[in-house]
Amino acid sequence: MGRLDGKIALITGGARGQGAEEGRLFCAEGATVILTDVLDEEGERTAAGIDGASYLHLDVSSEAEWQSVVDTVIARHGALDVLVNNAGIDLDKRFEATTLADFERVVAINQTGVFLGMRTAAVAMMAAGRPGSIVNISSVAGLQGVRGRAAYGATKWAVRGMTKIGALEWGKRGIRVNSVHPGLIETPMTETQRAFTDPDVRVRAERNIPIGRMGTATDIANMVLFLASDESSYCTGQEFTVDGGVHP
Repeated sequence: MGRLDGKIALITGGARGQGAEEGRLFCAEGATVILTDVLDEEGERTAAGIDGASYLHLDVSSEAEWQSVVDTVIARHGALDVLVNNAGIDLDKRFEATTLADFERVVAINQTGVFLGMRTAAVAMMAAGRPGSIVNISSVAGLQGVRGRAAYGATKWAVRGMTKIGALEWGKRGIRVNSVHPGLIETPMTETQRAFTDPDVRVRAERNIPIGRMGTATDIANMVLFLASDESSYCTGQEFTVDGGVHP
């Protein structure tokens, strides 16, 4: 038996990268998965290639779209057991060069999107009277300051805080909330960073990682699978760092 047999899981940012890999692993472990994204063509193609997955359009910054998607999931599948708030964008700009528009765009997706997802999913889970797991993808930039990431880091620290508050408020209703903090992970979002485009920079970066390599989307998906499953039933409000040992 799979670890997610019978569970209904919604994964944002599921068209590619970490979200797509989480969808593949979840389905392999017995879940029914709904991938969401704004990259509709890519999202449809990804879902079509995974047995047990389907796709819905979702702009995570839209309250109305969140409600519509969760309502659709409940209508089609009868429940929502797992939410993975994976959707996010990066911004590599020094603090003084970051405009208000830059900041607000990152916040809308990385922070407001997670807030709306947590709230909408938790309300649905509580209304159904069944336990659930919410997994929020933060970053090591939500554990320490990172140069050039004023907007991005601010949102990832916020995700960390919302995770803890959700865990406190919903624990007695059977809803667990945890955050995952990836380090250097090679995905479509990060592929333009110098650590992945410049071989010399990559070598230097890997020297600073105790395990000696960059992370992959599968590394993150395996942790998210654990947190989504009943095997982590005594874990809530916690931060799980997946960075090869850089933050021991």
